[in-house]
Amino acid sequence: MTIRGARSWLAALAVTALACGGAQAADLPATAYKAPAYAAAPAPFSWTGFYAGANVGGAFTGNDGFANAASGNGGKLSGVIGGLQAGYNYQLSPLVVVGIENDLGFTGLSRKGDLVNPAISAPWLTSGRARAGVTLLDQRLFLYGTAGLAAGELKDGPIHKVKMGWTAGGGAEWAFLPKWSAKLEYLYTDLKHDGLPDWRAAKIHTVRAGVNYHFDLFR
Repeated sequence: MTIRGARSWLAALAVTALACGGAQAADLPATAYKAPAYAAAPAPFSWTGFYAGANVGGAFTGNDGFANAASGNGGKLSGVIGGLQAGYNYQLSPLVVVGIENDLGFTGLSRKGDLVNPAISAPWLTSGRARAGVTLLDQRLFLYGTAGLAAGELKDGPIHKVKMGWTAGGGAEWAFLPKWSAKLEYLYTDLKHDGLPDWRAAKIHTVRAGVNYHFDLFR
């Protein structure tokens, strides 16, 4: 075989190899490019809507928080308090929330009687309050002040009275799940004297923790 013939044979062999490789490549499945999935940022928590829940804590008065029907010092009262609350919040902006709340608490506020003074107790307290405050931490933390009307039953021996007054305080509420929040709250309650010869005044401090479930009725 001449040199020219060998070159022609090698060229033909290369063309055949390239043709076979192209055919095999054409038979391979095409690799599709997939863009990375887009993960949307979670929506910020909204406080707007109705809610309801329960609370428990402690209540106490000063050493001279009560003066009873016998005109003696009613003494200091303290005890556990627990009850229910319900309300409505409206988020005016990402930063500002306003609302209303009603609560009813049953208390262990009491003092045993003695030879001079009859037993004293305050079986229940209730209030209707406005709330307003600001949100932090992706709107899940709500810091608020609250104030409104209050009422409670006061027992002084044979005298049972429902007294009216006012209450004010503040607290913090944290939305730990999409529909659940937990709160810590302080309230000062002042049940006023009504001019009758029983309770002169009742000044009660309450510290309580609670949880709320948030409904989706109008979100």
